[in-house]
Formats: sequence, structure tokens, C-alpha cells
Amino acid sequence: MNWLRNILALIGLAAIVIAIWGAVEVWPYYKSFQAFDDKATDTYIDMGKKLLASGNAAEATIWRRQVKDDLSVEDVEDVMKSVANELNIKNVGQLPLSKQVETMTGKKQRFLKIYMYCNPLTAAKMVDYSDSFSAYLPCRVSLVEDKQGKFWIYSLNMDMMIHGGKPLPPELKKDAERVREVILAIMDRSASGEF
Repeated sequence: MNWLRNILALIGLAAIVIAIWGAVEVWPYYKSFQAFDDKATDTYIDMGKKLLASGNAAEATIWRRQVKDDLSVEDVEDVMKSVANELNIKNVGQLPLSKQVETMTGKKQRFLKIYMYCNPLTAAKMVDYSDSFSAYLPCRVSLVEDKQGKFWIYSLNMDMMIHGGKPLPPELKKDAERVREVILAIMDRSASGEF
């Protein structure tokens, strides 16, 4: 019976040592995380679920919408232009990647085009807050033909940028959330064909 008591005592000691080590290692990070935006935990949980489900870090950090089957590329682009104009965001460029690859290779490609949108005033405020935000600019929305011939609209999930760290200053957060709403409106309405 003494051997069982000794084994349980060793297990208890190991548990205490691991708990102390874990507290020492995790506590500074936990304290830092407490200063993050109120939605940071939900943002990271959502991203973690998507990562575990897909095994693909890119899929965990994007939004996507399937385009209605009866819509053409031109239909989707017309709605994108209309929504961008209505919601006052600038179309600052397009990258017709599939056409470029076709030109370079001489081979037909699946459709892939990237549309770039920007609210210059919000962009300037974001970069003024942190130069790192320049990597997120301009907001990109892509129209992609999948391998089965269906069309999808993709964009970077802006929640991590807005909520993933310490809270943004209130005015900047409001502006960033407005851009988030606009990008989602462009995606949702373009995918459904809703002008």
C-alpha cells in the first residue's frame, strides 16, 4: 500500500510543479491579453476553429461568399462598382491575374481578379496609429472561379485587425468598423446580385 501512496504523492508533486511552471510561463501573457479588445477572445476562437477545421491558415483569416450561379463576372463587377459608389469607398485598382497568367503562358486559366478598395482618410489614420497597418491596405476583394467552375468572393477578415489586440482609439475603431461593414456589403451584395 505504501507504494501506491508514494506514486500518488509523486503525481501530486508533479502536478504542483507543472502548475507553478505553467503559471510562471503563462501569467505575463495572460496579463497582457487582459488589455486586449473585448472581442479579441471571440476573434481568436473563431480563427482557431476555422484553422482546426481546414488546416489552412489562409482559410482561417478570410471571409468568403459563394456567387449565385446565375450571375456572370460582369454582373458581379457591376454590383461591386455600384455598392462601392453608394457606400463611398474608392476603387483604387484591379489586378486581372488570370488574364495576366494567360498572356504569360498562353494557356486558359480559371478566372481570378483582385479588386482594391480604400477609404484614404481611414487608411491614413490607421497608418498614423501603426505603420504595420499599411500591410492591410488597400482592402482587397477577389473574385475567384473554383475548380468546379463556381465563383466565390474572398476578402481578408478584418476582425483580427480591429479586435485582435489592444483596443483601437474610439474614433479609429469606428472608422475601421465602417470600412469592415462596407467590404462585407460589397461581398454580400455582389454575391447575391443585389444592387
